[in-house]
Amino acid sequence: MKVGVPRETTAGERRVALVPETVRRLTGSGFEVIVERGAGKSASFPDPDYEQAGATLVDDAYTGAAVAKVQPPASAEADRLRSGQVLIGFLQPLTDHEGIERLSERGVVAFAMESIPRITRAQAMDALSSQATVSVLAADRLPKFFPMLMTAAGTVAPAKVLVLGAGVAGLQAIATSRRLGAVVSGFDVRPVVREQVESLGATFLDLGVTGEETAGGYARELSEEEQRRQQEALETRLPEFDAVITTALVPGRPAPRLIPASAVAAMRPGSVIVDLAAEAGGNCELTEPGEAVVREDVTIIGYTNLPSTMPFHASQLYSRNVLALLQHLAPAGELNLDWEDEITSSACVTRKAEVPA
Repeated sequence: MKVGVPRETTAGERRVALVPETVRRLTGSGFEVIVERGAGKSASFPDPDYEQAGATLVDDAYTGAAVAKVQPPASAEADRLRSGQVLIGFLQPLTDHEGIERLSERGVVAFAMESIPRITRAQAMDALSSQATVSVLAADRLPKFFPMLMTAAGTVAPAKVLVLGAGVAGLQAIATSRRLGAVVSGFDVRPVVREQVESLGATFLDLGVTGEETAGGYARELSEEEQRRQQEALETRLPEFDAVITTALVPGRPAPRLIPASAVAAMRPGSVIVDLAAEAGGNCELTEPGEAVVREDVTIIGYTNLPSTMPFHASQLYSRNVLALLQHLAPAGELNLDWEDEITSSACVTRKAEVPA
């Protein structure tokens, strides 16, 4: 099976779908890999490294039986795909309806990395987990040290960090903040995740607002009254913290509003909010998607593609997710789509009409 790796064309995207490490593993297990010249340059993976790993450098990476990408294909890229061709990438199936329809009309067999089911045997394919880049931005912007420091001049207290949302990104943020030496608290409307928060050494913040967990492991959307009570409770507690990392998302919906402008105004000057839900509108009322701004003397970071700010390691991790999915779909390099398999059927968002269910 020939796998093509095109250069990403989305503005600001510096990652690449496969790195030389995973190319070497694919070519050693029955796959042929073609890589568009310059595909890995922005992630610091030069063309000679791909050649040494066994890939063939080409001008057109869309000629393979499968195409591995990071971002969804633009209209011009989709036009280069053909019926029956396999496409792997972050395809935004719940929000980019036009893009999914375009792929469907062309008969592309498309697998969305964000649709990989949350089951044990699919963990190696879980790109949402691997790309959950978090709290180092808060440590960089906060005008104080994260860890406690004991010096001859006295003791410096550690920073206090609050993480809102204890899903994939939230748990990563908690773990990273703890490793950096901060005192961390975590909040989620799902009481079932309390044990996970505490297992990472954080304190669970109880705001008196709870919600059930959906079948997909996400929190259900709160009612307007529940959101109001949650915002009021947060407004009284936020001044206790130096940095707040928000990660609350409901798939296919605007991000829930957790932090109103009045709560930002109540925070200490110099505090930092890292809004990881900025791409879906943001958890903070004052977040400006794609920007870092200062409002009420609080820095609010609303970057929409955080993994791309660290493209080398983000690409390494993502490429291992793609590798695992390719090896699942094409054992020993031969495509074998088993629609009875939960991973294959759940991740596939478009396929040829004649392919039997």
